Amino acid sequence: MASDLRRAARALISVSDKTGLVDFARALSERGVELVSTGGTRKALADAGLKVIDVSDLTGFPEMMDGRVKTLHPKVHGGLLAIRENPEHEAAMLAHNIPQIDLLVVNLYPFEATVAKGAAYEDCIENIDIGGPAMIRAAAKNHDDVAVIVDVEDYDVVLGELAANNGSTRLATRRKLAQKAYSRTAAYDAAISNWFAAAIDEKTPAYRAVGGKLAEAMRYGENPHQSAGFYVTGEKRFGVATARQVQGKQLSYNNINDTDAAFELVAEFDPSRTAAVAIIKHANPCGVAEGASLKEAYEKALRCDPVSAFGGIIALNRRLDAAAAAEMTKIFTEVIIAPEADEEAIAIVAAKKNLRLLVTGGLPDPRSAGLSVRTVAGGLLVQGRDNAVVDDMELRVVTKRQPSADELANLKFAFRVAKHVKSNAIVYVNDLATVGVGAGQMSRVDSSRIAAWKAAEAAKAADLPESLAIGSVVASDAFFPFADGLLAAAEAGATAIIQPGGSMRDNEVIAAADEKNLAMVFTGHRHFRH
Repeated sequence: MASDLRRAARALISVSDKTGLVDFARALSERGVELVSTGGTRKALADAGLKVIDVSDLTGFPEMMDGRVKTLHPKVHGGLLAIRENPEHEAAMLAHNIPQIDLLVVNLYPFEATVAKGAAYEDCIENIDIGGPAMIRAAAKNHDDVAVIVDVEDYDVVLGELAANNGSTRLATRRKLAQKAYSRTAAYDAAISNWFAAAIDEKTPAYRAVGGKLAEAMRYGENPHQSAGFYVTGEKRFGVATARQVQGKQLSYNNINDTDAAFELVAEFDPSRTAAVAIIKHANPCGVAEGASLKEAYEKALRCDPVSAFGGIIALNRRLDAAAAAEMTKIFTEVIIAPEADEEAIAIVAAKKNLRLLVTGGLPDPRSAGLSVRTVAGGLLVQGRDNAVVDDMELRVVTKRQPSADELANLKFAFRVAKHVKSNAIVYVNDLATVGVGAGQMSRVDSSRIAAWKAAEAAKAADLPESLAIGSVVASDAFFPFADGLLAAAEAGATAIIQPGGSMRDNEVIAAADEKNLAMVFTGHRHFRH
């Protein structure tokens, strides 16, 4: 049986990310590997004192068209694609003076980073790599003979392989590198195609690709028998993907899902206007509140459902301070996520070794566009992000009674929260804090009743004489199809209602609200969240 080892005698290196480049190339050179390179990479190697052949000397053609054409040449692709020990391929290489290339090192033009920084259309186009993906795909196809590196993290892997095998790579390693190479070009093309679709306002392109880079392999997914990994797409959006984990054990799949839900919710509250805290359990809020300080907001949010908050996720719209940290660490919490954190607050959280603290660097913009992707059997459901914000909606009072200023403020608060509650969603709010949340029920009236029951239970937990829903306002994520859901809210003690409107029975619902002397506002926007 022939050996699967392939000696690396010649390497072609062309990288935009030059992290670790010189040390890696020097180690190759010291092993007797001939270096071939292009443009800025060649200059960096030459400036470091390394002997390097310009690709133009290899091909006999200069770089042209502002560097757009430099490696698209038979002497490059022939050297990558030629099957070793194939007589016809060897004859062709000999006849056309094509040197074999045994190791390809390419990381692509920084297209994703260019888009992320908001570059102009023309700059984005110029950062679409052509020669790089062509070489990567060629080398990866011929992985029986050629090793391909697309990630600086694999420099040490390959050097270790060469050291262990007297300058050769193993087939198993080349296959693993080839798989990563195709994954990289797929994610790269996905980023380009999705950017292009957005740039020309193509809402439903004929083909939709989704790609990402592994940020973390996980022990399991939602349940222990499911495999899972966390992939980042490169979208410029603050959240778990941008977060620095200050402390705590590894995040689980469910932790990340819930933490994302919490941070997206709390971002609805402008930090320049108010401090806000959201407590999430199983992707639904069990308490959300505004306050003069994070500590006050947290205490108000916790009061809504202190039982469910145990083992939950806490998201903040402002820098975590010591007073808030001291309060939040009094009960068991899985994750705290905030834009920033004071050193004193970090020290307080550090006393809870299993509590994860994530610092994101900023808040996501609730108004920004983006894609939401969900798998179904045999396909993908892709839609635009729900970026409708209640402050931008044209609110319409449809009842005889107008809401008071306080009621209107609480109605807007409630609708912000309802946007992030699983449908059917009902949210009771009082004093800019949730007091009862009904989520995910098949019937909207059941959600109303559950939210009212939660408000009554919260009052008992706080040793208060009457339900927290008394004098509250209520939000529904979609219209009331019948008056029964509204009547359930009225019975619970709500005085005002906000809902999208649009039901065939709107008139019946409005009449029921008038009969109960409720104020009701229509938003014209639905917030289904399945």
